[in-house]
This record gives sequence, C-alpha cells and structure tokens, in this order.
Amino acid sequence: MNYRKAFRFLRRCCQAGFLILFLFLFRRTDYSGEDTLEWAVNIFFRWDPLVAVTSMLAAKTFILLFLPSLVIVGLTLIFGRVFCGWICPLGTLLDTAGRVIKPVTGQRFHLRHVKYFLLVVLLVSSLYRVQLTGFLDPFALLVKGLVFAVDPALNQVITTFFDTIYISGPRWLSSMTEPVYAVLKDNLLPFKQSYFFLSLFSFTILASLFFLELLEKRFWCRNLCPLGGLLALISRASFFRRTPAGSCHHCKLCSSMCPMEAFSSEGKMMHDECTLCMDCLEYCPQALTLFRPALPRNRAAMDLNRRHLITAAITGISLPALINSDAAAQTKNTNIIRPPGALKEEDFLALCARCGECMKVCIHNSLQPLFLEKGLEGMFTPKLVPRLGYCEFNCTLCSQVCPTGAIEPMTLQEKQTFVMGTAYFDKNRCLPFAEKKPCIVCEEHCPVPNKAIKFNRVKTVDRKNRPVELKLPYIVQERCIGCGICETKCPVEGRAAVRVMAAGNATAPYSF
Repeated sequence: MNYRKAFRFLRRCCQAGFLILFLFLFRRTDYSGEDTLEWAVNIFFRWDPLVAVTSMLAAKTFILLFLPSLVIVGLTLIFGRVFCGWICPLGTLLDTAGRVIKPVTGQRFHLRHVKYFLLVVLLVSSLYRVQLTGFLDPFALLVKGLVFAVDPALNQVITTFFDTIYISGPRWLSSMTEPVYAVLKDNLLPFKQSYFFLSLFSFTILASLFFLELLEKRFWCRNLCPLGGLLALISRASFFRRTPAGSCHHCKLCSSMCPMEAFSSEGKMMHDECTLCMDCLEYCPQALTLFRPALPRNRAAMDLNRRHLITAAITGISLPALINSDAAAQTKNTNIIRPPGALKEEDFLALCARCGECMKVCIHNSLQPLFLEKGLEGMFTPKLVPRLGYCEFNCTLCSQVCPTGAIEPMTLQEKQTFVMGTAYFDKNRCLPFAEKKPCIVCEEHCPVPNKAIKFNRVKTVDRKNRPVELKLPYIVQERCIGCGICETKCPVEGRAAVRVMAAGNATAPYSF
C-alpha cells in the first residue's frame, strides 16, 4: 500500500472510529440501573461549534459546557474542514449510503451559498433568543431520528423476532436464540421499549438527507449544512492545504471526481469546501497532488455575495418576529410540563438544542417532543406526558445529558423538591366521587414524603343505595411536585381522573 492509499485508509478508519464512538455513546445514553451516567454521552453536541455559538448568542454569555468545541475550532484552523471528512458521524453515514445510492442525473447543483445563508439566519435569530439550530444541526437531526424512530423500531423488530421464537418455536431453537438475545439485551438493545410522538416525522426528516444523495453526492454537506458553512468560514484561515491549488489544464480528473466539488469552474481549488478526504491523491495520474502546510494565499471568493448576506440577515430578524407573533407561542399552555431543572420558559426555549437526549434517557418514557402546541419555536422541545409515564422520583438523568444547560444539573435532593406542576382531581371521573367506589391508587404511589395526596373520610351511599364509607382524595398543593405518577397509575380508562398541570399555570376547577 503506497502512502496515497494509506491516507485514504487512515481517513476511513478515523470515520469508522468516530461513528462507533457516536453509536457507543448513543447506547450509553440510557438507564443502566444507576442514577449516574459514567460516560460523557453528550460530547458530540458539546464540541459542535454551531450549537456552541448559537447557544451562547441566545444566552448572551459564555457557556463553559462548550469548551470542547474549541478543539474542533482549533483543528479547523490548522487542517481546514477535517471535521466534515474525518469525524462527523452523519457525513460518514452519507458516505456509506453513497456507495448504494447513486445520483440519478449527472447534473451539478451550485447551491453552496445556501449553507451560508442558513448559517447567518441561525446566528441572527439566536441574537433575538429564537433557537432554530436544532432544526438544521447535523447532530440534532441524526440523534432525533435515531431516538424517536430508528432505535425504538429496531428494538421492537428484534424483540418481536426473538419473542416469537421463544413462544412459538421449537425448544431446541429457542435454547439457541435466547443466549443471543441476552447478549443483545445486555450490550446493544435499549433498556426498555420506548414510544415517541413525531417518530414518523423525525424519521422522514433524517431519511430525506440520505435521499438527497440521489441528486448529488453529499448534497446535504455541500449545500445545506450550516455547521459545514461555519467550519468552511473558519477553514479559510487554515494552513494545511492541497497543492497544486487547482487542477491541471490537460487533465482536470481531480476536479471532476471530487466528492465535495471543491473546485471552481476555472479549476481553482476552494479550500473552504475541501473536507480533506484526500481522494484526489489517488485520482492524479502524475502523482502531483500533495497536502502540506501552506500559507492561505489566493483564496477563492465565497459563494455568499452581499445580496445573499443581506437577505439572510433580514430573514434572521424576521423569523423571530413572526414566531413570537404566533398566538400559540404567547398562550400559557397548562399541558406543557417541562423536565425537572428546566430554566424559565423563555430561557429554556432559547437554550434547548432540540437534541432529544433528555427524552432518550427518561426512564419511564414520560418525556415527549412537542409539535406545534407552543408554536414553531417549541417544536421538538421536551414535555412531560404523565398518562404515558411519570418522572421517576429518584432520577436526575435528564439534567445530566442536557448539553446546553437548558436543564440545570441538580442533586437528587434538589430534584425531589423541584416543582414541575400540580395535580388536580376531576370529580366527574374520580371513582370515589363519580361512582362512589373505593380507590386509593394515587395515594399509594405518591412518592413525596408525608404524601401530597390525603383523604377525607365520608359516610355516604353508593349507587345501589347501600351505606359506604369512602376516602375522598385531595391534593396538598404545598407538597405536590407534579411528578405525574398519580396520573400514570390512575385506573380510570381514558383520560385520568387526576391530572397534572404545569407549575404556575394551573387553575383549580377540579380540586377538592
């Protein structure tokens, strides 16, 4: 193997290594029986310069959590867009998919300016505390698609397969498959089967990035990725570059074969578009191509002209105004219960990366993504859905995985006193009130010391006119933290007879 092929092999090994690391940390973002995550499972978001800069612009302060992003900035200043070609898991998956999905036309799409346009929109919007990065950041798109769709579906398919063999298959076969399933369950499959709102929607968004390969190889990376646009801007100052700084006039094989189309129409190298895949080392029949330290001279013009820049800035200013003028954004929705430790609503929306990490790690699958209940700004942010699951009293995992600080880290003691909401009874559905039947399920499950649910003992008659003594429940609001376990465990079919409303928003039409 000559050194030119060795570079390509090294790059593929590096891509595979970071993809494996990403998937390993993704799997470790899960409950393992302890209230502590041993690994820095959110490191890919914390070293993402786009999430870092937009979060800090929205917060108007430096956020220490994003110190790892300086490593990527430093690598980019030295080597250029090496992150896109050697590290990014989505880029690696697109490269892998590109071996199967081939462009259906030979047309070249000159849309590289779009990623800069989107980058400016995100930066300007962040200044106005409207966080849109989670809709376009490659990590956020990849993780959401995996969390909400791919991982639950894959777990269901695998579990159903092994369950079918165990229940209906011959004993000799199940004796072989059960050890395999045990290994998968211990190492590769999630702790539980999860179900999420917006699963099909999230999968469609992720799948569309791969279907764009039908138009052009790495279409997303070339034309649309705002993180790629930010790294391209930084890489203009890098001093590890390809020489010669253009394609030979008699050949132009490297420019025609370049997967990132990093050459201008005149054959001049655009170093801000080069991801250092180094494929051109093999393409060159004369072995003239090298990558070495060189001063950033004679840089090609950017694809973003003044008109594009002004339009992007105006869009970045207009979007916050339009989003904030949406009535849904201004309405106090009592059904939106944020995770424990969440900042004030306006600060939470400004910092939340819409990454889905908190929802993945939630033990009882109670955190679910919003759609448009809070307007576009609230889409994909987490809310507690107590009818699906409750917030575990002895768990602080969601605050540990949040990469931006939108959910503040808390000790277990702090979390157990954090008020997410308040529970209220619906007398028209509660069994002791509505049907004169005894029921104490909600009080039995209440985890708060000295119980936030108490009873009034009354003597009455049931529906058959027989005397009965009932315990009529009521909420001690000063003790209720809104964990939602009472709503989850309520035995009433359909809508629960005890419901949790967001802290500070609830009215008391159903209180006893």
